[in-house]
Amino acid sequence: MSLEDAARRAVEAALASGATDADAWVEESTSRRVRVYAGEVESLSDAGGRGIGVRAFAGRRSGYGYGTDLSDDGVVGLARAAREAAELADEDEHEGLPEETGVSELEGLASPEFGDWSTERVVELVLEVDRAARAREGVTQVDNSVYSDARGSVALANSRGFVASYSATQAWAWSSAFAGGGADLMTGLGVGMGRGPGALNAEAIGAEAAERALALVGARQPESRRCPVVVDAFLAASFIGVIGAMLSADAVQRGRSLFAGRGGEEVADPALRLADVGTDPEGPSSAPFDGEGTPTGRTGLIEDGRLLGFLYDSRTARRAGRATTGNASRGSYRTPPSVGTTNLLVEPGEGDLAALVEHAREGLYVTDVAGLHSGVNPVSGTFSVGASGRLIESGELAAPVREITIASDLVSMLKSVRFVGSEARWVPFGGSVKTPPLLVAEMAVSGS
Repeated sequence: MSLEDAARRAVEAALASGATDADAWVEESTSRRVRVYAGEVESLSDAGGRGIGVRAFAGRRSGYGYGTDLSDDGVVGLARAAREAAELADEDEHEGLPEETGVSELEGLASPEFGDWSTERVVELVLEVDRAARAREGVTQVDNSVYSDARGSVALANSRGFVASYSATQAWAWSSAFAGGGADLMTGLGVGMGRGPGALNAEAIGAEAAERALALVGARQPESRRCPVVVDAFLAASFIGVIGAMLSADAVQRGRSLFAGRGGEEVADPALRLADVGTDPEGPSSAPFDGEGTPTGRTGLIEDGRLLGFLYDSRTARRAGRATTGNASRGSYRTPPSVGTTNLLVEPGEGDLAALVEHAREGLYVTDVAGLHSGVNPVSGTFSVGASGRLIESGELAAPVREITIASDLVSMLKSVRFVGSEARWVPFGGSVKTPPLLVAEMAVSGS
């Protein structure tokens, strides 16, 4: 069966077994991964799979089942199992399919050239990334260079008559380079991503890894201070990813978010504007519909300094008396939908990185932190994490620093954002995030 036919058949079988409502998510994917170490291919994998997940409702109780057998017998048996599981579940008055379904207009999710790239070609691409990192004078080692891609199709059908499908491709490459030696060994990461391998610039990825490592050679611990901090795009993406998770309605309703009860309040400087956009053609998490069949779109989260609202799927929307924002997410066919971010976008401002550094005058440029996602308290928003980067002196980048700790809380940090850079980039850290560098007016920096 085709993916859409399998989804339809599963829904029919669930209804035939007594379900009051049902939906079925079917996916098919292939992926490749090449890892280069010491200038040679160390590992290569090529995988593929198909699977189906069925959600069946018995009134306000729901059950879920998944499997890989897409034959008629397999699909029918799975649908019956999901229906039986619903009978054993607790009632939830907010459970059920979305009231409205549909598909957003969205093109360009799949690269037409993706199939032209043989495994031999992608191996040469990642070897080129590795060579570019090694070619920089001062690089002492390249830990690894990796290429990974995925091509997949999904279909969704439900008992209210919705059925749709789409296909997407994605490719990533990254390299981790070292510079210096002994106790002064410093590392740098270079990353590139796009719809297909043809969108990756091997030279730029390798060079970025090398340059980020070389910029930290000779780093020392500075004196403690309170000062402006320029946060580079990599680190800004990690912060935005943490904030995005806290703007999930599920986290808010569970009391696991510092933003609970703060809708409409001032939570950031007006310079920072944040939205969740599920229809950006370049966004790795873009799709024409979410995990429940609701059209994706743009949801403003922070504008003019105020928190506009939260991200909802149909269950959390009913609980809040709101409409879903099209943010029902599925990790795979193995899991039922739950609320999550799509692509988090920070609106670019004016001025490149050099302009932000000049505005800071005296401070710190942070390029790397350790343990941010585990180091942020989701209720208070406080964090204290190890960091490295470079001092800013007289509006210019100066000596590299390490073994420092930056501490604040997320709301204070958001309210202290004074400038947003103009050069935004996609960063696959903490989800799918596109952000430029940020200038924070003041943070506590602990050193010697």
